[in-house]
Amino acid sequence: MLLVAEPRHHARAAPAERDHGRQGAIPPLALGALGVVFGSIGTSPLYAMDLIARVARFRTPEDAIGAASLAIWSLAIVVAIQYPLLVLRAQNDGEGGLFALYGLLHDRRDRRARLLLWILIAGAGLLIGDGMITPAISVLSAVEGLGVAAPGLAPAVIPITLGLLIALFCVQYQGSSNVGSVFGPIVLVWFFVIAALGVAAIAASPKILIAVNPVHALDFLDRAGPYGVLVLLGALMLVVAGGEAMYADVGHFGDAPIRLAWFAVVFPALLLNYLGQSAVLLSGAPVAGDKLFFALGPGWLLMPLVALATAATIIASQSLITGAFSLVSQAIRLGLFPRIDIQHTHHAHEGQVYVPVVNWALLLGCVALVLGFRTSSALAAAYGLAVAGVMVITSIAMIPIARRHWRWSVALIALVWGPLVTVNAAFFAASLLKLMEGGFVPVAVGAAAFALMATWRWGRKATYAAHNAKATLTMSEVVTLHRASRVFLERSAVIMSPRPLRTLADRAPSLIRLIAERTGMLPRNLLFVEVRHTKAPYIHGSRYQVTVFDRSDQRGSVIAVEIAFGFLEEPDVEKALEDLARHKEIDLPTDPHHWIVHVMHDHLLPARRSNVLKRMRLRLFLFLRAVSRPAYSYYGLGDAVQLTIEVIPVRLR
Repeated sequence: MLLVAEPRHHARAAPAERDHGRQGAIPPLALGALGVVFGSIGTSPLYAMDLIARVARFRTPEDAIGAASLAIWSLAIVVAIQYPLLVLRAQNDGEGGLFALYGLLHDRRDRRARLLLWILIAGAGLLIGDGMITPAISVLSAVEGLGVAAPGLAPAVIPITLGLLIALFCVQYQGSSNVGSVFGPIVLVWFFVIAALGVAAIAASPKILIAVNPVHALDFLDRAGPYGVLVLLGALMLVVAGGEAMYADVGHFGDAPIRLAWFAVVFPALLLNYLGQSAVLLSGAPVAGDKLFFALGPGWLLMPLVALATAATIIASQSLITGAFSLVSQAIRLGLFPRIDIQHTHHAHEGQVYVPVVNWALLLGCVALVLGFRTSSALAAAYGLAVAGVMVITSIAMIPIARRHWRWSVALIALVWGPLVTVNAAFFAASLLKLMEGGFVPVAVGAAAFALMATWRWGRKATYAAHNAKATLTMSEVVTLHRASRVFLERSAVIMSPRPLRTLADRAPSLIRLIAERTGMLPRNLLFVEVRHTKAPYIHGSRYQVTVFDRSDQRGSVIAVEIAFGFLEEPDVEKALEDLARHKEIDLPTDPHHWIVHVMHDHLLPARRSNVLKRMRLRLFLFLRAVSRPAYSYYGLGDAVQLTIEVIPVRLR
């Protein structure tokens, strides 16, 4: 007997329903987005124009005008046009980010698509590196204002910066929900202040307003020469860095609030401030400590401005840190990262998580960067390369998205994405010039993260293939043995399956043969459970598929259950099985304390013919598996239920 049932379940609200609930709350969500989404790009005026002025070596007033024109048109093209108007349309079930793109493209089977998927994984590694650099440069640049306001405090800049960073990372375990409500208002004040400072400086040198004409930017680039153009673009990357957060956080706020916050507040404030800083250069006024931003304010305002800048940079750092936590948790659920410990910091929001290993690794990296580079201007060389890589990867991925999902013509794709890919590629190439000056930091972190993800993905696939190669029983043979049994183990046994079991021809986990051989009998009720992680953020409709292979009041049952989770959902298998047991879809006691879960521990052996590199890869995978939480624990089966663990030797091919 073979029966497929679709049981009752509790499904997550569809994106349309969630969006409907947001429609009346767009202004509050836009206010919240100011702190979470735009904290990084919003604090870039603290250091971006300083680097541009340093590398451009202004000689004439036209140079200051050209620099201002470059800054505002870079913001307009790379950020304002590309992200809110185009990229935000590429949502995967209401979510965005590199892993959302991964999900949208994962079912393509051609070689170019597979290469693009690997590039997206590399981009995720770069974002982790960016999460290390942004807190360091942001907080350091704000605290450096003390040296401008009170030169005698300059020696205290490094200790204060380190103290703030350590305190920031030490409170991460509490979650960001308690302080998130004040993020938006503080950053709104920040944008108002930087806009007002810019307006005051523009009023003193109104000639700077001609910088809105892009001809001045092109003339400035022409005077710089080929190599000078690359150097300038590398510095300009700091102006646009942080714009990619719009896409990463679209699932938290929605595209409409993000667009409102950008065009109504962030974009105008940034334009006014960069024009104001360029006006200071145009006027020839002295700049204390080479900190253009703090030259915008009068002396009496410097200390309050330093305090506000510090608060804004801490908020910007907080969003990058929580973004790194979210990125790693998504990678785990997609099978791209070991199952390390994840703690949920809010009972009502699955996305608010704390990952201890990532937290302390980021702290160590930030401390090393501050001690190694000492100043924000020096650290700026390490900043931007990771974001430039993510931006060019995103723009390339948009081409198949536009073709496949938006049904754009080849001509329209070439007209829109051709120039954008070219501009992003130019910024990335320019950022590579800073590789030896500090750009190697995000590259090294990204490469390490990519190596871990690639090794983990390979090891899981190799283990799965090795299990498939082992001789095992089919489900038809399991049913035959079960029906022929006269004596049973009086228990309800749960066996985790690495593959879906839907037909009698499917092969059962090798663990069932081991149980039968060691005990001489089978459990009365056999339940095979396969957990499937989709490339979609959420599961809508039924997440269960129950296949009843055999069921009898006298003999018991043989049932297989497939449970699906999206990569933004908490995979609580115990709760799912309790739900199925309550509705009598499976033969399990409703109390998990009466279950017995049988799991395997693979003793992995290298292939008989493997070179040194392959053996090193296997050792790295074994290390990752040693620090990874066991699957049964990760799926919520390690606390209340009884466990039996069988060790099975598996030789990789």
